[in-house]
Amino acid sequence: MSTFTHHIFVCINQRPQEDPRGCCADRGSERLHAFFKKEVDRLGLKGTVRANKAGCLDHCEYGPSIVIYPEGVWYWVGSEADVTEIMERHIVKGERVERLLMPGHKPGEKA
Repeated sequence: MSTFTHHIFVCINQRPQEDPRGCCADRGSERLHAFFKKEVDRLGLKGTVRANKAGCLDHCEYGPSIVIYPEGVWYWVGSEADVTEIMERHIVKGERVERLLMPGHKPGEKA
């Protein structure tokens, strides 16, 4: 049985087109989830880091949104370069990627 050091949850929720909040799926979250999995493999982290699809994480206006546990750090991710930066800095080095932190989830900031 594997013990994961990190779980990355990527919102892939799909909302109706008329919803004013939009949705992560329309912003490419499925593609970014697949890229997180590729980065896990590239960095040799299979079995210790898990990238999962998630339903709505309720931050549609910032999407695609992710949350990483056990830290409970929330990011918005817009590109494969963002995924690589999160993997290399947050997952491997233990550094938060400040520029991608979700508004309302920065240290000391009230939601």
